[in-house]
Amino acid sequence: MPLSVGIVGLPNVGKSTVFNALTAGKAEAANYPFCTIDPNVGVVPVPDERLQRIQKLIQTQKVIPAIVEIVDIAGLVKGASKGEGLGNKFLANIRETSAILMMVRCFADDNVVHVAGSVDPMRDIDIIELELVLADMDTAEKRVKKAQGAAKTGNKEGKAELALAERVLAHLADGKPGRTLAGSDEERKEVATWNLLTTKPVLYCCNVGENDLPAGNAWSDLVKARAAREGAGVVVLCGKIEAELAECGDDERKELLAAYGLAEPALHTLARECYRLLGLQSYFTAGEKEIRAWTIRKGALAPEAAGVIHTDFEKGFIRAQVYSLPDLEAHGSEAGLKAAGKLRMEGKTYEVQDGDIMHFLFNV
Repeated sequence: MPLSVGIVGLPNVGKSTVFNALTAGKAEAANYPFCTIDPNVGVVPVPDERLQRIQKLIQTQKVIPAIVEIVDIAGLVKGASKGEGLGNKFLANIRETSAILMMVRCFADDNVVHVAGSVDPMRDIDIIELELVLADMDTAEKRVKKAQGAAKTGNKEGKAELALAERVLAHLADGKPGRTLAGSDEERKEVATWNLLTTKPVLYCCNVGENDLPAGNAWSDLVKARAAREGAGVVVLCGKIEAELAECGDDERKELLAAYGLAEPALHTLARECYRLLGLQSYFTAGEKEIRAWTIRKGALAPEAAGVIHTDFEKGFIRAQVYSLPDLEAHGSEAGLKAAGKLRMEGKTYEVQDGDIMHFLFNV
């Protein structure tokens, strides 16, 4: 279940610089709008120190982390919802992603042209949000027209869908994103099938100057406050420094991090935040060949978790052998866990916990 996150933002905010750093790319972003014509896709590992802790006790040939799929999407401009710039392509590409990583320029640099003429992150966010809202209004209007036909026949479900579509359209017409619409769980599930752009979870990424690390600046503080009001995520980073860190060896990277008061590259935080944004977690498998993190949704039951490895595991699920990393560290090995009675057998109703280490018994 790789999660797909689209990096969006106005031109020249640092999207491609951060994308290249995330994916350890060497190319530099060009200093003009639309430098990314088609979306670039990169696979980024989700840093998880638990993998190394497991490997200390279970020797294996390789360690495979969970991954995030990052899509670098062409820069948006005002009027994108009406096809301005690369608007139609932008909207089509972002519609295919699971979440939005909104890159916001929070740095001043006379050598990097701002498409709107000045640095104003709140205005930039409003421009992007408005274009997404306008695109969603087109979708909602089509839903209304479709539901009107069904409602005219007196169909109960058609009338309910029309009422919902009209509510969504009115909400969007007020300039509000779909994710803030109040409604029942059933209504939310229905709206989710419409694939609205503004119902996707958002993570704000504040790109600040190197002198503003690690805390950020007045511009990024405004974005943090907005994120807090919206319940969105936020990460502060300097794209230029992250690009340098991606090119460094281990020793040089440690020195550079220390120089800027950073515990780790901000891109590590960003990858984990993307993972958290969609309500995902990891469980682990550990054997002679590999230790691996598997991505599942929070609340997944054991058969569903097994199915991430292979559909046959879910179809023929019998039971799972489960233990925790703290118990492994306390008892030193699976043999030690077994002797201490810490190897649990769980059935089909077991809700997998973040960090569980599991073996599955199945029959097909």
